[in-house]
Amino acid sequence: MSGKKLSPLILVLIVLAVLVVIGGSWFVSTRNRLVSSQQDIEAAWAEIDNQLQRRFDLIPNLVETVKGYAAQEESIFTQIAEARSRMAGASGVEETAEAYNGMESALSRLLVVVEQYPDLKSNENFIRLQDELAGTENRIAVARKRYNDQVLIFNRAIIMFPANLVAGGLGLAKQDYFEIDNAARAAPKVEF
Repeated sequence: MSGKKLSPLILVLIVLAVLVVIGGSWFVSTRNRLVSSQQDIEAAWAEIDNQLQRRFDLIPNLVETVKGYAAQEESIFTQIAEARSRMAGASGVEETAEAYNGMESALSRLLVVVEQYPDLKSNENFIRLQDELAGTENRIAVARKRYNDQVLIFNRAIIMFPANLVAGGLGLAKQDYFEIDNAARAAPKVEF
């Protein structure tokens, strides 16, 4: 071996083998990163779902407390019941966001009604439920931000070259953000 040169064919085969190993490693690494990012989105969505369920469970108690004081406000109670039904039947990010926005709107109207009943506002059960709901809303906001951050990371990854080649081969598509509509952003109008 001391003095023998490698034939050009063997040298080309070695270079090709190194390139295949490097390319294969890159592909596996990119695939694993994209799949991991997709799993992060699913975990973040599960947390949103968990907090929405918590909210879903609190609302009937809040409604029952308000009903005792404001029984004549039946239309709002009906709207909340309908919004809860839509929320329960929602599947996917888009439907859930729409149901969430409907629930936000109905709850805003309920809180406007509450302002008209000073005794209700000082009721211990109502205050406790309102605090629980406010805490849940904060948890939903944090979970929604985490979810949207994960979606941003994933969507960026699958459109950037060369990872988009792997994403396309795996059939990965952009994920929807969990956004609220402009009507839900507006503060409810309270009149006395």
